[in-house]
Amino acid sequence: MQKVYLDSAATTQVREQVIAKMQEALAMYYGNPSSTHSFGRSAKTQIEKARKTIAKRLNASPSEIIFTSGGTEADNMILRCAVRDLEIKHIITSKIEHHAVLHTVEQLEEEYGIKVSYVALNECGTPSIESLETLLKEDDSKTLVSLMHVNNEIGNMIDINAFADLCKEYDAFFHSDTVQSVGHWDWDLKETNVDFITAAAHKFHGPKGIGFAFIRKNIPIKQLIHGGEQERGFRAGTEPFHNIVGLEEAFIQAYDNLEEEQKYVTGLKEYFMESLEKALPGVKFNGNCAFKEKSTYTLVNACLPLSEEKGALLLFQLDIKGIACSKGSACQSGSASGSHVLNEILNDDDAKRPSVRFSFSKYNTKEELDYVVACLKEFANS
Repeated sequence: MQKVYLDSAATTQVREQVIAKMQEALAMYYGNPSSTHSFGRSAKTQIEKARKTIAKRLNASPSEIIFTSGGTEADNMILRCAVRDLEIKHIITSKIEHHAVLHTVEQLEEEYGIKVSYVALNECGTPSIESLETLLKEDDSKTLVSLMHVNNEIGNMIDINAFADLCKEYDAFFHSDTVQSVGHWDWDLKETNVDFITAAAHKFHGPKGIGFAFIRKNIPIKQLIHGGEQERGFRAGTEPFHNIVGLEEAFIQAYDNLEEEQKYVTGLKEYFMESLEKALPGVKFNGNCAFKEKSTYTLVNACLPLSEEKGALLLFQLDIKGIACSKGSACQSGSASGSHVLNEILNDDDAKRPSVRFSFSKYNTKEELDYVVACLKEFANS
């Protein structure tokens, strides 16, 4: 049986170079980075080197990069600390954000009594900038806007510069969950008026359990996790040094190979979509998958022409064939309620058919995609 991994939006295969760097770090730099002796100083030096590497590529200051356990913690830290420390009274977001944002906003609404508004979506499921401007005009209280750059389920992209500039025009803070785009798209944080972004290494061939938050300089938020003075007082706790080294190497590899890998993975996505259309007449692509400039190159969310009965068995059948993909996001795979993103954007007829997210990486091949399409066709015709 062939094994095909098409779930890179959930997590990615770790690069060999990253594994080698992490093994070296575990063997050589085992001192506590907070210790003042040579073992600790050596580890601390490597952490600060990683911070500078990331900041330089993003055109940010090293002091603006805070290491976290991943995207969820980074989103929580930014949203909760913004409400607590910046006296935010109004959060504007969308109903198709990652649950790391949506559930945090719901908790903040309950705890602090803040107002929460939701941006309307266009017909393809992308937040409307016109709707955002209307919401900003209607309420002059201190506002935080939280909208993800790349949607993790359908791949839609917002024009982040346009949204950021609009927020700046109305003196609103702007946070973007960029977990699906850091490592896959270029960034210039001096040119983009975003106040906060987040990243997770395991989305770009790095280790799990490590990520970072970008917090723009001079925004006076304080730590969420209390204890020591690690991360310049922003985040207490002994740094997972080996993971930070792995994050740095994954980041370097992602951006050193960005143009080549973008081109290759884009080719896989286009080939897969064309192959699906030929093999399964009636297939539809959710969101903006068919529009290059409005959709990430890393994933396709396909609404398949199968009955509800076959749809219920689809992922099981694919798994038997050795194929990994997602029905909705991986965070939702155990939920009976289905994808909150697809529930927002699909019409009643399409909602009855199975929608599957296929996400790609440099490790996939066209031969693998041929196998997946053949398996889908066989199941559809059985």
